[in-house]
Amino acid sequence: MVRSYALVQGRTVPTGREFDLIALVVSDLPEGSDPPVGPEHGAILGLCRDDALSVAEIAAETDLPLGVVRVLLGDLLTAGYVRVRRPVPPALLPDEHILREVIHGLRAL
Repeated sequence: MVRSYALVQGRTVPTGREFDLIALVVSDLPEGSDPPVGPEHGAILGLCRDDALSVAEIAAETDLPLGVVRVLLGDLLTAGYVRVRRPVPPALLPDEHILREVIHGLRAL
């Protein structure tokens, strides 16, 4: 078993930018290619290959501490192996009242 600080070479802050818990991560690695990264990086890329996952979901799936996952994601982002996007802010989502009206309208058809 490797200690968490050994996985990230003692770094505690990701390179580039901070990652929110709800930031969505998608792998940009073409299918079948092997990136020159460690097994933990590869596990993250494998998880994010088919669907966007949040940083919190990646930490849960890999069973790694959140801080370690953020540093590893920073490495992958710097190398161009992943894309990170923010989810839609709640203010831009449709109002619940509007959605209920749409449902009632569809049911009336």
